[in-house]
Amino acid sequence: MKLTEKGQVTIPIDLRRELGLRPGDQIEIRLEGNALVLTRAHSVPSRGQRIVEHLRGRASGEGLSTDEIMALTRGE
Repeated sequence: MKLTEKGQVTIPIDLRRELGLRPGDQIEIRLEGNALVLTRAHSVPSRGQRIVEHLRGRASGEGLSTDEIMALTRGE
């Protein structure tokens, strides 16, 4: 890899694929001895993920079939 004037490097595609890194992912860089170590940063959950987590386990449709639940959601 080559370091640009701005201090940027390109992580090779095979390593990005292996680690599941995508554009926009956050990474952390730390110094260990005389080596730089890159790790995936702890991500902040998206708004949708926060909503799902907030609602998880709150359903009150015990005993209803899927068809009955779907009818309720459609207002039937």
